[in-house]
Parts: sequence; structure tokens; C-alpha cells
Amino acid sequence: MDLIERIDRWGVAAPEATAHISDDRTLTYGELRSRSDSLACYLRQRFGDDRRPIAVLGHREPEMLIAFLGAVKSGRPYVPLDTALPQQRIDKILATSRAALVLTPADVLQFSASQERRPARGVQGDEPFYILFTSGSTGEPKGVIVTLACLEHFIEWMLAEQRFAELDEVFLNQAPFSFDLSVMDLYCSLATGGTLLSISRDLIANPKELYRALTSSCVTTWVSTPSFAQMCLVEEKFSEAMLPRVRRFLFCGETLTPQTAAQLLERFPPAEVWNSYGPTEATVATTSIRIDAPVLEQYSPLPVGRPMPGSEILIVDGNREVLPPNQRGEIIIAGPNVSPGYLARPDLTADVFFQYHDQRAYRTGDFGRFRDDLLFFEGRMDEQIKVSGYRIELGDVEANLRALAAVRDAVVIPVIKDGAAQSLAAFVVLAARDEASDFNLSQGLRKQLSERLPAYMLPRKFVFLDAFPMTPNGKVDRASLAKSL
Repeated sequence: MDLIERIDRWGVAAPEATAHISDDRTLTYGELRSRSDSLACYLRQRFGDDRRPIAVLGHREPEMLIAFLGAVKSGRPYVPLDTALPQQRIDKILATSRAALVLTPADVLQFSASQERRPARGVQGDEPFYILFTSGSTGEPKGVIVTLACLEHFIEWMLAEQRFAELDEVFLNQAPFSFDLSVMDLYCSLATGGTLLSISRDLIANPKELYRALTSSCVTTWVSTPSFAQMCLVEEKFSEAMLPRVRRFLFCGETLTPQTAAQLLERFPPAEVWNSYGPTEATVATTSIRIDAPVLEQYSPLPVGRPMPGSEILIVDGNREVLPPNQRGEIIIAGPNVSPGYLARPDLTADVFFQYHDQRAYRTGDFGRFRDDLLFFEGRMDEQIKVSGYRIELGDVEANLRALAAVRDAVVIPVIKDGAAQSLAAFVVLAARDEASDFNLSQGLRKQLSERLPAYMLPRKFVFLDAFPMTPNGKVDRASLAKSL
């Protein structure tokens, strides 16, 4: 039984079960199955053997799920696009993907109205299932191809590790469908007959309404970026009383700080906290670890865990030679979850994808090291800057700031003047705020940091915030912070 069949069986076994909730709208598994079948028929009749991708443009509407499954049931991958994306970026993605069609929620309702059964052959094996566009260093979005086989390997790992209860899970969907973290909650939910609860950007922008929605949500599986959880923890009532059914917190996409993990364990005693790591090019995540009290006591910063079965993580030097434990180098991921490459960009694909022991492998561009057989993520290789002739990795400064007892989270940004980095600025969220002035707080943090870092790595400016601004994907908005300097 492949993933599509696994999802479809709930349309027969539990047709009235709720597959998706978004604002005040719901979608049942019976509706998801029949409408995606009808849409697949429409796409096959309209486009025949043309297997170009289907773009799906919306913002967490139930019709987006129908469109995703309708596309793959017709034998075509889908390209998820969120309406929060700038139109210029949407236009670039459509041009690069050569999408055969752009489906909006209204289109999906119209094209899925018939009762026709879907064509017999959907996406299979190593054929593209979805194409997700990420930011490129040149400013041009790159289309990461994820096959059905890649996705199935990821989902099988998640189901075996987390043991989700069939027909009894409510998954929080915080990330837009154009961001690969959403794949974790979307397909783990659909594969197990769960309910996907999408929270819109309007809710996220209105904390009172957000907490009210969470209180009535019955969420059992929380999937988000660490930044979103940190934002919620500002509210003291964000605790077990608000989410009495929550069983686990699953994090990916950013650094999970010890302070955030500790607060979650304190406020939600029955729940588990999991940290994971992986780029879009390796299908959401490749490593994971449960963060409990012993892990918190032993490690700061936190590890991102061990690789999933069947996949391998290597730490290599500049010559792609494997390094021994506890030496830092580039993280390489090899395994069946690794993408075949970028859509229509053989040049970019050749730069970072290669064969390793008969498996696809991907150069992540991330620094990391193994310690105690656990992987530690240590920032992006391209976050290295030069200040006064010294090479500085921003992730290194951030990790040392987060290790200070007074700091809940920190982001470090270069201060650019005349096109060059002149100094560093640290944006800090404190664990607790006392009556000390910003000047005294800054002096205290700089003194503590000087015991861990050389003088040239110390931020010249400290800015104290209650929470960091976030992008629509739920990550820290570094560009917004940089503009505030």
C-alpha cells in the first residue's frame, strides 16, 4: 500500500472523520477522497500525457489538500504556493516550474464537482510528488524535487518513531504549505486518519484569538518552528491547561534552544519534546532526538539527534574526506530521502548532489559535528563574515549567547556600512527581565560572553526584545531585524 492508498483508505473506513480544519471550514476524508478523484479525472482529461506540474495557490484552505492529492493521483507533481508570497516571486516560480495550471481554491471547487473515478495511475516510486521552491543565494528560487519514494521513506520513519494513534490525533499546522515543515504535519496526519488543524496568518498576528483557538483545538501533536513556540511561551497561560491533550512537540527548521525545551517540559509535563534536523533537499528531516531532562542537563546547545534508518550522515572537510568524531565540518546527508535534485537546474544539482555508496547524497552547506554519536548543527557555512580582518561565524556567536543563563534566545546580525560588515549586533530575548537598564544588561552579557569568545567576536550593540519578528514560514525574520539597525 503506497502513501496515496493509505490516505484514501480513510475515505472508505472513516468517511465522516475530519481530515482538515481551517478557520470555520472542515473537510472530511470522504470528501477528500471523492473530490481529489474527480479533480484527477479532470486533470487527466484536460492534459492527457502532459506531466507538467500543477501549481496550487492559496492559504491553508481545505481545497489545497484536494488539489495536492488530485494532482498526484493524475500522475503530476504539485507546486504549493502561499498567497503571502510576493507576486514577483510567484511569477518566477511559475516560470521556472512551467506549471500546466494554477489552481486556486475556487478552481478546485469547480473542477472537483463531478463524481468521476480517478485515473488508474498516479505518481509512483521515483516520480516527482511535489516540487518545493526554496531561496537561492542568487535570489532566484530553486525548485526541490521530492519523489513519492522520498516522501514515503520520511513518513514511514515518522510513523514508526512517533507511534501516532490512528483516527485519534489532531496535528497543528503552523507552517504554510509552501514551507517544507508543513509536510511533516500534513502527511503524518493524513496517513493516520488524523485531523490537520491549520492556523491562519491572521490568527498568528492576533495572540488573543490564537490562544482562544488553541484552547478549543484538542491538539495532540504540535508541529512548528521553535520561534513559534517561543512566541507562545510569552503567554503564561500557554500550558497544559490550554492544551490538555498534547502528547508531543515536534520541531524542525531552526535551532531549538535549551531554554525553550525546558519551559515546554515544565509547562506540559505529560508531553514529549522532539528536536529534528534536515533541509528541504532531504525531505523535511533526517535526524531526531527526544529532548528530556537528562539531555538538557548534559548538552547546551542541544543535539539534533541520530539519522533515520536507511540514511547516513557524514561530516566532511573541504576535500570531502570524512572527519573523526568531535571535529567540525560540512554535514552530508545520504539516503533514500535525498532529492534527485533541482528542477531544470542541472548546474545547481551537480554542485551539491552526488552518489555515495550507491545512494543519493547532498551537501547541505551546514556546519556540524558528531559527539557521543549525536549530530550537532553549528550554523550555515555561508553565514561566515569578516569583521576587521577576522572571520566570524554568526551561528557560533549565537550559540554562545544562548548558552548564557539570562538569555532565552539570540540572533546576531552584521552591521553593514559601505558594503562591509563593521561590527555585530545581538538581538536578545531574555529569560526574565529585571529592573536593570539596557546599558547594564548589555555590559553584563558582553562580560559573560567575553569569557567564552575572543574580543573580536563580541557584539558591539545589544537590542532587547520580547519576541523576534517572524517570516510567514515561522522563522526569525532576520531581514526585518537588520533593517531596524
